[in-house]
Amino acid sequence: MAPELIVPDWPAPANVGALQTTRRGGVSREPYASLNLGDHVGDDPGAVLANRRALAAALPGEPVWLAQVHGTAVADAGTARAGDEADAIVARIPRRVCVVLTADCLPILLCDRRGTVVAAVHAGWRGLAAGVVEAAVAAMGVPGGDLLAWLGPAIGGERFEVGAEVRAAFVAADAGAAAAFRPRGADKWLADLEALARRRLERLGLPPAYGGGRCTAADSEAFFSYRRDGRTGRLGSFVWLDRPGV
Repeated sequence: MAPELIVPDWPAPANVGALQTTRRGGVSREPYASLNLGDHVGDDPGAVLANRRALAAALPGEPVWLAQVHGTAVADAGTARAGDEADAIVARIPRRVCVVLTADCLPILLCDRRGTVVAAVHAGWRGLAAGVVEAAVAAMGVPGGDLLAWLGPAIGGERFEVGAEVRAAFVAADAGAAAAFRPRGADKWLADLEALARRRLERLGLPPAYGGGRCTAADSEAFFSYRRDGRTGRLGSFVWLDRPGV
């Protein structure tokens, strides 16, 4: 079975390509079934390689597979190598494919309206609170109003339970972020990761982000979820330039 792919629905320029994988269409066995792209989760390396190769027909080149560490470092796809530690990656060169891997964290794809630069961002709560979105936008070197964003599948606000320290980290930087949290028992909160990301993007001047609304934890047929399953695979979110922009 061929990989099942989601094509982002956003008004990106014609020379910008983007894809989002689901968990379907690969060769990995449980608990990584079946299109696991993560080589760090305990899956058979041969299966991961086969899954990655199965995407080759849909991509213009080999993606730059980062080592994600929930930080704010931004790699440049023109010089980065596989295994470099970063949680965002920017490309200005055609056919240099940016990718981030997730299994509940929020993947964010970015491009400018002229099709000259793209980026992929791995936004878990730690990276989001620390400023990975801001770092990626700064690295793109384009005013926020000239950028577009697409949000991929992530754990939803009805499933993402966090401690009081997570809420405090966001509210300390932005009092308005409190609206993205709902109380759930003593010192527990339900956090809306997507709402937190949208708020950060809009404060950077971006128009409302596209995508979103697909919960990884709620949809076991389509998505991997670390919070739901513990041992699980990773989804891939890809973006690239087919040719130079204008």
